This record gives sequence, C-alpha cells and structure tokens, in this order.
Amino acid sequence: QVQLAESGGGLVQAGGSLRVSCGASGRTFDNSAFAWYRQSPGKQRELVADIDSGGNTNYADSVKGRFTISRDKANNTVALQMDSLKPEDTAVYYCNVREILFGIPLDSWGQGTQVTVSS
Repeated sequence: QVQLAESGGGLVQAGGSLRVSCGASGRTFDNSAFAWYRQSPGKQRELVADIDSGGNTNYADSVKGRFTISRDKANNTVALQMDSLKPEDTAVYYCNVREILFGIPLDSWGQGTQVTVSS
C-alpha cells in the first residue's frame, strides 16, 4: 500500500520561504511522476508543480520562478522549495504520486500540509 507523508508546512510572512517535503513508501517509485497540488477554501485543487522520472519539471504559471520541485530517488522523497511567498499561496499542499500499473494511471495522495502566508 502506498503511503505519502508530507511535512514542513507552517506560517510565514509574505516574501519569506518554506520547504515542504513528502516521503513515499510502499513501492518503488523510480518510474513514477510526483507532483504537488494545493487547495484553498472554496477553490478547486490545482497543480502547483510536477516532476517526472527523468527529472523534467513543470510549474503552474503562478509559481514559476518562485517555487522549485525536486526529488531524491534513493530516498523516495520529493520536496517543494517555496520562495518569495505571497498571501495567495496560502493553501493546503498535497503530495501526489502517479504510477502506471498495467497501463492504467493510479494516483495516491498524502494527507496535506497547511501553508499560511501572512501579509
């Protein structure tokens, strides 16, 4: 069974930095893609950044140049470094892993970690 455990959320002032991390267990994820999503009250969950098995990254326009996603295959971890944070970045951040099993995509999610940016 896949388990994702996020850590590192918290409260920070606008302009500050936070790093959230996610540890994955239960399977080998070398060929899987990881992503960070976020959801704020009254809004749909949105993709923040993702990274594939080859290390290729993709970012939402709203975070480009401020956030950096990275992964450590040896330790099955993925991190999101968030710099120049803005109040609109306030949300619950979720770690996601997408595996392809028998040609079928399978998503697993962490429980989420709260990030609050004060103005």
